Amino acid sequence: MATVRKRVSKKGIISYYIRSFDGYDSNGKQIERTKTWKPKAGMSERQIEKELQRQIVMFEEEVSNGACFDNNTRFAEYAWNWLENNKPPQLAPKTYERYKALLVNICAGIGEIKLCKLQSHHLQEFYNNLRENGIKKIGSYAYSDKLADFVRSNSITRAKLSELSGVSATTVSSACRGLRVSIESAEKISAALGFRVNKLFEVNSKASGLSSKTIFHHHRLISTILAQAARDRIVPFNVADKNYMKAPKLERKEAVFLDDKQVREVLELLDNEPLKWKLAMYLLIFGGMRRGELMGLEWSDIDFENHVIHIRQTSQYVKGMGIITKSPKNDFSERTIKLSDMVFKLLEQYRSYWLKLRDELTGYWQPFIEITLADGSKKTVRNDRLFIKDDTTPMNPDSLTEWVSKFVKKNNLPHFSPHSLRHTHATILIANGVNIPTVSRRLGHSSISTTTKVYAHAIQSADEIASEVIDDKLNPQEKVK
Repeated sequence: MATVRKRVSKKGIISYYIRSFDGYDSNGKQIERTKTWKPKAGMSERQIEKELQRQIVMFEEEVSNGACFDNNTRFAEYAWNWLENNKPPQLAPKTYERYKALLVNICAGIGEIKLCKLQSHHLQEFYNNLRENGIKKIGSYAYSDKLADFVRSNSITRAKLSELSGVSATTVSSACRGLRVSIESAEKISAALGFRVNKLFEVNSKASGLSSKTIFHHHRLISTILAQAARDRIVPFNVADKNYMKAPKLERKEAVFLDDKQVREVLELLDNEPLKWKLAMYLLIFGGMRRGELMGLEWSDIDFENHVIHIRQTSQYVKGMGIITKSPKNDFSERTIKLSDMVFKLLEQYRSYWLKLRDELTGYWQPFIEITLADGSKKTVRNDRLFIKDDTTPMNPDSLTEWVSKFVKKNNLPHFSPHSLRHTHATILIANGVNIPTVSRRLGHSSISTTTKVYAHAIQSADEIASEVIDDKLNPQEKVK
């Protein structure tokens, strides 16, 4: 509820100071919003009172909707509001979750700085801190041996604390039992009780520097948020823009991939594995598709007659939403991939296995399943997914990553992941003379420049081979025997 205080200046000018509270900051301190309203000259007392009440209602609505930003607005307030306004479908669910995690770090570092006071040197200090084992809340945790007693002595139910803090009832229960919870959850619980987090919780921050790529992602998100603040006229310009500061240096690492000999060894070892996993690996190696694209495949996407696979959708696991089905990564990701007779023979074997499994599970098999879309809505579709769980619903993509990890360890292979096989596919194509535009289209990259950046090592190697070939063909001197 807003409070109002009447002020009269030495010159007799009347104004009204309106104050409202907007939750708590990361230190558990109430965020105060204020507004000053001055009646127009000639207004009667009745008119002033009526308009004042209207101004109070309008101000409370602005505060409630998060639209009340001024020179006192701190980065954290604006950033979390920006993220809230860009929930899926504005952002892809996976992107939204990644931004949410990054903001935990960002707001711990620069969240309390006012937007209008934020400068590039603040950002540079923050990036140095991330690089040098400083502020890093992701992977850290908090626990409390005081919370349960405090809640009990103040007659607060765990359900009520969950409602006040915006933290799930399960997490509140874990915190009350002294189990580990995220620092973000501990801060929300403490703020709801009117305390700083270190008054109720023991905070354990794991200090380890972040990679240049992860730091760059922090910078890019900060720049995106400040660009919107500039468009909202809250700040005059975006201090993270390249015109005002250099972005953190991005050290490009070579993509992990297998060479020809290693791939042949993997293919031999797969003969001893279940058909489902063997097929999944073959499609990754010979098709170069992304993990989510593989998990999104349906039988209607497989053209047995022409030996092509259509990439039309992708499957992802998103925290809080479960397994979702969405459109491919970009417009170029929706594509058709030609595959060999050998791979399609394996697909035919798996199709027979899949149909047999469906017949054996009569009464248990779900002919239609409900899937979650990127915007959170539900849709009932025919159960046609290639890769399924025991309950016949779409498989979690993480299951494939876990299986590959076990496969690598069991066979004492060099480390690789499902995405490494996509890199392997591309590298082999380039090394054997397939032109870059074709490789780019096959991978579903948004541009050829993306392909050349990611596979610079393979392109360089192919160029060296090309120089030897042209020398072999055109050098008039006979080879030394």
